Amino acid sequence: MTASSQWHHVGGSEGLEKTRLKLGFIPLTDCAPLVIALEKGLFRKYGLDVELSRQVSWANIRDKVAVGALDGAHMLAAMPIATSLGLGEIKIPLVAALSLDLNGNAITVSKDLYRRMADADPGALADGRRSGHALAKVVAAERDPMHFAMVFPFSTHNYLLRYWLATAGIVPERDILLTVVPPPYMVEALRSGDIDGYCVGEPWNEQAVAADVGRALIADYDIWNNHPEKVFGVTLEWAEAHPNTHKTVLMALLEAAAWIDLPENREEVVSILARDPYIPAPPDVVRMSMSGSFRHGNDAEPQAMPDFNVFHRYAANFPWHSHGVWFITQMYRWGQIDEPVNIRKLAEQVYRPDLYREAARALGLAVPIQAYKTEGLHDGPRLLDQATKPVQLGADCFCDGRVFDPADPVGYLAGFEIHNLKLSLDDLAGVNP
Repeated sequence: MTASSQWHHVGGSEGLEKTRLKLGFIPLTDCAPLVIALEKGLFRKYGLDVELSRQVSWANIRDKVAVGALDGAHMLAAMPIATSLGLGEIKIPLVAALSLDLNGNAITVSKDLYRRMADADPGALADGRRSGHALAKVVAAERDPMHFAMVFPFSTHNYLLRYWLATAGIVPERDILLTVVPPPYMVEALRSGDIDGYCVGEPWNEQAVAADVGRALIADYDIWNNHPEKVFGVTLEWAEAHPNTHKTVLMALLEAAAWIDLPENREEVVSILARDPYIPAPPDVVRMSMSGSFRHGNDAEPQAMPDFNVFHRYAANFPWHSHGVWFITQMYRWGQIDEPVNIRKLAEQVYRPDLYREAARALGLAVPIQAYKTEGLHDGPRLLDQATKPVQLGADCFCDGRVFDPADPVGYLAGFEIHNLKLSLDDLAGVNP
């Protein structure tokens, strides 16, 4: 029996514009939908002959998709927006019609820095959401800025790390310098002292803990509950040239994501991901977050975190326009965009729920009717009635209690103390009434 035999079988290669595909991924636990779609025969079920290609960095992923060396890839959720805008070295329209997961990252610091934070404010460290305040006291006593790493400038890692720092009164790039390090190299950079801390996806926080070179302070879930993390991205040109192929890839990934989220399947997922072609880390390290628990230190007991990795529940695979809007606000907040753009129009061009709905409906899945939702109002699950069938959504709170209304992105930005904005809010308001 296939992983998702509960769904109507729409297999075979008839009608596909392309059947042999090369898809890229970075060795992180949230590459799981691509790996499971391959290993459980879901790509083959739809007539696709897929090769997965492990890449060393997110820049490699972006560049190879842009030039056609990869048909599509596991991408950072903000990357298709940034690349479509030409932020970085390449400008090419990308589309994301499927979110691969929610959450999955953490912030880890060296053991030496953790000791100094514990001396400075042990009470703040007892609550991960306030751990940044302990860091702020250490930062204030330092002569030179510390160095923290994140995986790519246009990533949730960068934006949520900055969000967490700013909430504690730490100004990124003034009080702490940020640098890019590819995920598999984070632990060694921490061990060598090149960096003092980082934000990265699993298993590279738990690997630092297991190697006893770092201490995980806070999971990204506790910065923004159930935020989007990775997407499946392709160029707009590829999507328009291969619409049926694209749809079947989305269907295979949807089936894989649903299968991964069943608790009884997680152990098999771990055993597959920990194989050499995928994630070069021990199964015990990969297992930690994927089993619904998380260990903050080598001397600490694992804590239950059932939503650390969410692959399908809570409408995790739906590419919300509002999530795209949030990422664009952060690009403005931190000085990555220096001209006015129509935020709503850009989000709708890149994030494509219309394409998602075609694939999901072919599988008989319930789909949201709306594509925008407010974030920050719900501290627990609730039902979304504006869907073809009611869909359960998860908590969506931010660590500072703020509310994000996608209908007013400029007003949202105005609520922050902004240090890097390169144009006035009035300029933005002109194209985002």
